[in-house]
Order: sequence, then C-alpha cells, then structure tokens
Amino acid sequence: MKIEVKTLAAKDAGAIDLDDAVFGIEEVRSDLLQRVVKWQLAARQQGTHKTLGRSEINRTKKRFGRQKGGGTARHGARSAPQFVGGGKAHGPRVRSHAHELPKKVRALGLRHALSAKLGTKSLVIIDDAALDAPQTKALRTSFESLGISNALVISGAEVNENFAKAARNLPCIDVLPAQGLNVYDVLRRDTLVLTKAAVEQIHARLSAKEA
Repeated sequence: MKIEVKTLAAKDAGAIDLDDAVFGIEEVRSDLLQRVVKWQLAARQQGTHKTLGRSEINRTKKRFGRQKGGGTARHGARSAPQFVGGGKAHGPRVRSHAHELPKKVRALGLRHALSAKLGTKSLVIIDDAALDAPQTKALRTSFESLGISNALVISGAEVNENFAKAARNLPCIDVLPAQGLNVYDVLRRDTLVLTKAAVEQIHARLSAKEA
C-alpha cells in the first residue's frame, strides 16, 4: 500500500510503499500485544523487593517461658513469624521477573502494533528527522504543523543529534533509532512517526521473517 510522505514543514514529499505483511494486518490481536508488552515490562522489573525471613532475624533462639503452666505453646524462638519483630513467612525474595517469549511472537507482535497505528490513521511518514540546530521551538512548530503532540519518532540507523536534543525538551515526544523500535513504546504514544530510512530498516527486519 502507498502512504504519503511529509517533510518536517508539513509539505508533500512524495509517497512510499508499505509492506502489507508488516503494516497491513487487518485483525489486530490485542492478546498478542498484551503478551509482548508484559514480556517487555517484566524484563524491566528490578526484582529487588526483599523481606527478612525467620533465619535472618537476629533474636534469641533460646526457648522462653516455662515448660508447664504458662498457658501457651512452648516456643523455641522469638524470630518466629507470629511474634512482633519476627521473620516474614513466605515473603518476597530478590529475583528476576524476566521470562522467555519466542522471537516469532515478538516479531508478530511488532507487526500487529505497526498495523494498529496505520489502521487508526496514527502513522506519519516523514522524509527525514534532522535539524540544522538543536532548537526546540522550531521542532515544536514543525510538530504542530503536522498535527503531532504525543508521538514516538523512529529515525534511521542513528538519531540526528540536533533533532534528539530539540525533542528531549518536548513532553510526550520520544525519539529512538530504528533498531530500538518496540511494541511498548509504539503503543504508549498516540502517534507513530517513521522516517523513510526507518521504514526501509523495518521492512528489512520484519518482511523476511515468517509470521
């Protein structure tokens, strides 16, 4: 399919062909997107939550109280969970929350995310994401002319330094190189902005792979 290409000044810059296998999936599977997002966020979790267990409490292990006549059980340690200051029973431990997800599922999820943006007319193609100077005001004006206020911008192999510096002062604008394209960042922003170089790299990355 063909889609219009714009410049940063919102002028026409021709058109570009998009691979239907990457951008043209009609029935977007929300369950697949959820699996990929869950996989991404799980890998980001630090997993540093921790509580002290019974063996880690520095309290006496000596039996306290009388053997008989006390009216209570004959406890042998103050570190038991039922006592104030005792260890936590079955508390959280330091661990990794990351789990495996097949590469084919990840690639398919990215295709569905890209297709979802095109299907909702939230995909904008620009010829290049580059500025002569790192001027946030100029970039804000360009985005306003394109009708963009909340977007993820995917550049080519490298992000133009001036463009990145200007964009980092704008709220709700993220800029990533083509190899950093991922489902979570695509979905968390209202609009997806791709350069022509990014489209070529996406096609090379996803077109040759089986769904």
